[in-house]
Amino acid sequence: MRPLIGRIRQRAARAVTPLTAAALLLGGLLGPPGAAAAAADEPAALVNPFVGTQNFGNTFPGASAPFGMVQVSPDTGGQGGYDYAQNTIYGFSQTHLSGVGCGVAGELPLMPTTGPVTDVDPEHYRSDYSHDDEEATPGYYRVGLSRYGVDAELTATERTGWQRYTFPATGAANVLFNTGKANQKVFDSEVRVVGDRTVEGRVRAGNFCAGKDEHTVYFTATFDRPFSSYGTWRGTTATPGSREAAGEGGNGAWATFDATADRDVVVKVGLSYTGLDGARKNLAAETGDSHDFDATRAKLRDTWERQLDSVRIGGGTPERRGAFYTALYHAQLHPNLAGDVDGRYTGFDGGTHTATDYTPYQNFSLWDTYRPQNQLLELLQPRVARDVALSVVGIGRDGGWLPRWALAESETNIMTGDPVTPFLVEAWSKGLLAGHEEEAYGLLKRNATSTPPADSPYNGRSGVDYYRRLGYVPSGLELGKDCAHKGGDNDCVHPASATLEYSAADASLALMARGLGHRADARMFAERGQWYRKLWDASIAQFRPRTADGAWVTPYDPVEAGRQFHEGGAYQYQWLVPQDPAGLVGLMGGRRATERRLDSFFAYDKLLTDPAGTARRDWISAPYDYYGKPTYNPNNEPDLHAPYMYLWAGAPAKTATVVRAAMTLFTTGPDGMTGNDDLGTMSAWYVFSSLGLYPTMSGGDFLAVSSPQFESAIIRIGSIGRYGTRQGGTLTVTAPGASDERRYVRDVSLNGRDLPRTWLPWSSVAHGGSLAHRLGTEPSAWGTRPGAEPPSVGGAGRPASNVV
Repeated sequence: MRPLIGRIRQRAARAVTPLTAAALLLGGLLGPPGAAAAAADEPAALVNPFVGTQNFGNTFPGASAPFGMVQVSPDTGGQGGYDYAQNTIYGFSQTHLSGVGCGVAGELPLMPTTGPVTDVDPEHYRSDYSHDDEEATPGYYRVGLSRYGVDAELTATERTGWQRYTFPATGAANVLFNTGKANQKVFDSEVRVVGDRTVEGRVRAGNFCAGKDEHTVYFTATFDRPFSSYGTWRGTTATPGSREAAGEGGNGAWATFDATADRDVVVKVGLSYTGLDGARKNLAAETGDSHDFDATRAKLRDTWERQLDSVRIGGGTPERRGAFYTALYHAQLHPNLAGDVDGRYTGFDGGTHTATDYTPYQNFSLWDTYRPQNQLLELLQPRVARDVALSVVGIGRDGGWLPRWALAESETNIMTGDPVTPFLVEAWSKGLLAGHEEEAYGLLKRNATSTPPADSPYNGRSGVDYYRRLGYVPSGLELGKDCAHKGGDNDCVHPASATLEYSAADASLALMARGLGHRADARMFAERGQWYRKLWDASIAQFRPRTADGAWVTPYDPVEAGRQFHEGGAYQYQWLVPQDPAGLVGLMGGRRATERRLDSFFAYDKLLTDPAGTARRDWISAPYDYYGKPTYNPNNEPDLHAPYMYLWAGAPAKTATVVRAAMTLFTTGPDGMTGNDDLGTMSAWYVFSSLGLYPTMSGGDFLAVSSPQFESAIIRIGSIGRYGTRQGGTLTVTAPGASDERRYVRDVSLNGRDLPRTWLPWSSVAHGGSLAHRLGTEPSAWGTRPGAEPPSVGGAGRPASNVV
């Protein structure tokens, strides 16, 4: 039993909320004068992990280390595992993904209960809870389970999840391990009670978003003291004293403790995707013999403080500062560690491999994250970005093909197009593929020019044969007949968007081919980077699907577009030419015509008088309504870069207005997220845009420049040491007086030199420096002259650093 005084202090500490802590600090009870202001200004104190847990943001509020294998969090149900609108919890599972659009993960929910274990249906043993008795900060979560009178707390290390339960005084304090329950399909599971302190097993799950994927996660859990009794269940039958349960359907185990005197129970769970031996090694390496929950929590809090301190902002309202650091937090939850502490990981061939010069990662929502989240990691955490890129190359090496949406050790085939190409080319452009360039290029070329073998589980570019022959993927193709289909989504179902994405990917790959000396390939891919033009119908000045004989699809409504664009219509996809915005401007009739088109797309006149209302009424229909309006949809990725298209139209002041309006959709409430966060993608958009910088073209090696949200930002550029491009230093961004009204750039200087154009080569900020903005309340002539716009690299086949 812990000493009484220690238990009293512990209870008092748990009862202190951020607001009461601030009050106590101000009163001098918890620290010296000035400590309150310092604590309130720490980035982690400004994060609200509940943001996005309502209205289909699908985030989770539980505990995770940055990019950790484990995300231990409460489970209420819902696509993200936790839905703020629900009022019962059935467990605290070990794995979650932040902001996905389908149910996923949620393996191994543990649940504390009291009394005899007779009903093992989670729908029956779930407990009510209240948000008034719930809290979350980076690396820590706590809630009261009113049905059982239990206080549950969560924290984590990189590969282990920790739970501490404070039970009421009872001789039957139970911890249930439900291996048959997850937030996706469980195919089968095993659980075994070992000795009087340990429970081990595995869960095989999959079918993410109706894909055909599957993976197995192994676990070992140890308690801080012996349990007094135990049992297992199969289906609905509980068997006291049984040590094993396995098979399809519901399986689980429980351990019972005597909590009449010592009411606290701590359990730590080690995970692995290679086997039980890996789980045991991970648990031992990261936790040793310790069950010190508070020390583990404090260490993880320190980790998050360092992680979030990579950007220090000044100015802005508390609400905006909270939204910023919450976005920075969400943008650094994924991808996730895949390998054990000894470097072993499960490959896409099902075998166990050992990574020698990188740390393996998993969970790659590439259709989303190739846009701004990948680049944010390159800027702030380039070591992680390098390991992530080499992990994707490893998938191609082990599994025979590159992924599109990889979950654990299998391909889901979710989403369409070819996101892996811009993702890896972007990493190559920063030197992160050093030593693996030719291997990566070979895999990318194969992916871009052929389809996977018939026995491969990958869909790949399923429409590429038609694309190579016609220059576009035609409408009217039949799955299983005209296009191979291995489950999930398929390019041939969304041929118009697939064509645009193939073309953008090819333009990106042309940059890499040229850089590696493959000049013939570079010319071929650069030419294909212009094939977006083959779907441009000049008679309606819009992208339009066409059939294999060249005819335009008729009748045609560009709002819905026959759903031949994936998760968007022709209006949202009309801007998806990141490789050649200048060429697109030409197709649209020039700069002035493009500006008018953008004004209509954003309902710009309304934004000037009611930005928040316009964003919510004119832009958004509903969280998953991608085909309802001809306007900007900030809920999804296809038009995420569209506010920056004004730079090519010669109207950069309007970018500032649109971006500020979109920022009103990010708040510090549980619904403060624009649709699914998609593993940090939307959050990364917010972070970059708040800094007045944005990467519009993967592999282009430049950043668009606009108006910062805050008066100052000190950005610690990540260093990568001997691997990849050398970078590191401090970039200071200043914008005195920045506000929603004072948002227009009058002039910008970089390291004291005037910057008349609306972009910067990546290399100009990679080593830090000073980027100073002078803002005003009216639009200026800055960045409006022809030639001030960012590069269009699609036709040149060379990065921005060579197009100045």
